[in-house]
Amino acid sequence: MDRDAVTVVPEAATAHQIPRRERANAFRALRSRPFRWYFAGQIASASGTFVQATAVGWLVLQLTGSPASLGVVLAAGGVPPLLFGPWGGVVADRVDLRRLLIGTQVVSGLLAAVLWAAAVTGRAGIPLVIGVTVAGGVVQIVDSPARQAFVAQLVPSTDLASAASVNGVVMNSARVVGPALAGLLIAFIGTTPCFAVNAISYLAVVGALVAIRPTAPATAAVRARSDGVLSALRYARTRQQLWLPLTMMALVGLFAFNFPVLLPVLAESTFHGTGGTYGLLSTMLSIGSVGGSLAVGLVRHPRRTYLVTTAAAFGISLAATAVVPNLATACAALIATGFAGFSFVTMASTALQLHADPSYRGRIMALWVFVFLGTTPIGSLITGWIIDASGPRAALLVGALSCLVAAAIAGRVRTPPHPDGPDGPE
Repeated sequence: MDRDAVTVVPEAATAHQIPRRERANAFRALRSRPFRWYFAGQIASASGTFVQATAVGWLVLQLTGSPASLGVVLAAGGVPPLLFGPWGGVVADRVDLRRLLIGTQVVSGLLAAVLWAAAVTGRAGIPLVIGVTVAGGVVQIVDSPARQAFVAQLVPSTDLASAASVNGVVMNSARVVGPALAGLLIAFIGTTPCFAVNAISYLAVVGALVAIRPTAPATAAVRARSDGVLSALRYARTRQQLWLPLTMMALVGLFAFNFPVLLPVLAESTFHGTGGTYGLLSTMLSIGSVGGSLAVGLVRHPRRTYLVTTAAAFGISLAATAVVPNLATACAALIATGFAGFSFVTMASTALQLHADPSYRGRIMALWVFVFLGTTPIGSLITGWIIDASGPRAALLVGALSCLVAAAIAGRVRTPPHPDGPDGPE
């Protein structure tokens, strides 16, 4: 399409004219009591999720000894979102999000309990792990866009940027706590307790969702306007602030965000480590991720130039991680990688939520989940093959190149004015 065809400020822009003093506070969304409840529940649940994800990666690698097999197992969970992910947003735009999330979290907790029971009885083999992973992917089809869209119902519109940032901090803090706890459990007890931790953690988020009463529930009028996926695609196609982050994330997500496949092999094969080494590398990545998400909360508006900068920085830091000589420098490089990578992710996600009309927000965020997580099956397989053929360092360099290509594309796109900027295009 003609990149200059759209010249109007997006519908959501006027709703997000945030005073400068307010923007300086990255945690202003926590003033909302419903969001605080949601925040607390998500911390517990997300931490449990990453405890289990770390344990699954290590368990599969120990059972198979093959990075390609690990890639296949992890890819299995992404198949349902890859095939049906965008339609999850249609559901999210038409139903009560709080009730939908209660249901998805209960089912997710039950799946974790099945894996826990199988591990206790010694039946946690590859077929069962794949089955649970695929079932979790089915739940994710509606759960992921619903969680993204639900945040907008918990805070005033002026605090949405902060809420998106804090929500990113939740997930990235969980990436610190989860792998660190999993590393300790794996090293001293084994993988089985990790599945128990995840199953129990869902009680917190379900309890929070039961207690929450959204401050801005979706109206019947908004739901009535919700039609299908093609309508959302047409809507996104005419707005650079929507299709540009989606396009960039498709490239970056496919080749660069494959850490569950990369880090176990980097820990075991490159640095000759143990489960504790894997947990350490994951923790270093997550420490940087928390810092990156927090930094986005201080940004006045997620402008295109910030997307260019963070994508390029992500590529450079991935390249640095690929060439470091030892574990200590790898940890330092992964902190920088986490900071840059999740600055980009949180920035792009925030831009989509700020610029999407409420009637389309569920479907736009479903497209976001699709390009971020739905590309996992293809990305995991490609990364596994690259690792088998040339090692994890080569896979990191491929990811770095994809980030630089995404940054170059964004650098050539001309977008309409951002809400807090001057009258002319940026």
